Amino acid sequence: MFNRKRTLAAVAIAAGAAIALAGCAGGSGSAAPDAAPTFDPDEKVTLDLAFWGNDIRAELYNEAIAAFNEEYPNITVNATFLGFPEFWEKRQTEAAGGNLPDVMQFDYSYLRQYSENNLLLPLDPYLGNIIETDPLPQNILDIGVVGGVTTGIPTSTNAWGLFTNPVLLETAGVDEFEGGDWEDYTDWLGDITAGADGAFWGGTDFSGRIQNFELQLRSEGSYLFSEDGEPGFDEERLTEFWESGADIRDGIGIPQQRLEEVLPKGGFDTALTAAELTWDNFGAGYLAGLGAGYTELGLIAPPVTKEGAKDLYLKPSMLHAISAKTDHPEAAATLVNFLVNSPESGEIFGTNRGLPASETALAAAELDPLSQQVKDYEASIADRLGDAPPVPIVGYGTLEEKFRQLGTELNFGTITVEDAVAQFFSEMDVVLNQ
Repeated sequence: MFNRKRTLAAVAIAAGAAIALAGCAGGSGSAAPDAAPTFDPDEKVTLDLAFWGNDIRAELYNEAIAAFNEEYPNITVNATFLGFPEFWEKRQTEAAGGNLPDVMQFDYSYLRQYSENNLLLPLDPYLGNIIETDPLPQNILDIGVVGGVTTGIPTSTNAWGLFTNPVLLETAGVDEFEGGDWEDYTDWLGDITAGADGAFWGGTDFSGRIQNFELQLRSEGSYLFSEDGEPGFDEERLTEFWESGADIRDGIGIPQQRLEEVLPKGGFDTALTAAELTWDNFGAGYLAGLGAGYTELGLIAPPVTKEGAKDLYLKPSMLHAISAKTDHPEAAATLVNFLVNSPESGEIFGTNRGLPASETALAAAELDPLSQQVKDYEASIADRLGDAPPVPIVGYGTLEEKFRQLGTELNFGTITVEDAVAQFFSEMDVVLNQ
């Protein structure tokens, strides 16, 4: 059974905004079984399934549930959906009351917080029996591990990449970025801006994104934050990073005021910039935003900090998790396995949730040209892919947003790098020691 709820607008918020879960850290309602669990298909079970999305995704889930019920007719699935911000507001309320849905679409930024509060079912006992693991590479499975316990199964993956606009590059008379370090990248952006003659710019200031900082730190053998929440950088290293964007902020990049004028869109999907460093699953949204006259994008690897470094990694677009208090853990695990691994899920969802993480689902997915491009891109960066970092620390979203805000102020010229570094470390001290 599929219960519809009216979709609420999925307005952008910081993915890791703090959630008040005080008092929710009680013990798991479903103890881990001693023996390998199995599901009795004759048992009549009702499960609640919650996901974020829109009417299009709801229709896809409707189809997937119908296909699931062909195989498991005794499991009734009551599904509801909301926009992303409202989805997490509702989960917060449910967590406080101890009544989270049996199965939830889950965001990476919230996984640690819910896991450490014992709100999610440990899935390790179900791996390799109810939840198939052969179609999921170990580095993908490891993404859902918090404190040595698997609490989420990725549905799909994405990686950091460089999108380019072929139409604007041709207009500027500049070739595609041929690779190189961050200085080479800055020079290339400068060539685009010069060739555009005021009509558009090469790109935005890469030092305004914490992911580019993480990329450089990983190249150096470090990290943003350890499993224990320790930063892998000091004030001097952050100062160096923000100062590296000075040339872009001094005329090469798009002025911040111009970016403010096109919000909520960005410079890339308004054809005001020719390049954008971001997650590779953003491509479809960019093409939709660009509209008529733009039929393709370039997608290549980001600049290199150190040759041979394993600086890139696969991140889950989303995961599925199970409530620790579910009354039917085996049935819930059966539903998760179907939604992640089944050929039917791959055929139905395609890349709506990102590039399928399961090889079985991916093989059944019909990929449009852009999705195939993303698949080929992720294959092309195999030599740069390292282990994913630990699941984001509690409060990571707050720090990511602070980093972005300070980058905006640097681009406006209303703050110095020295002051920005001081403010970020002050915010970090509050978040890490709360």
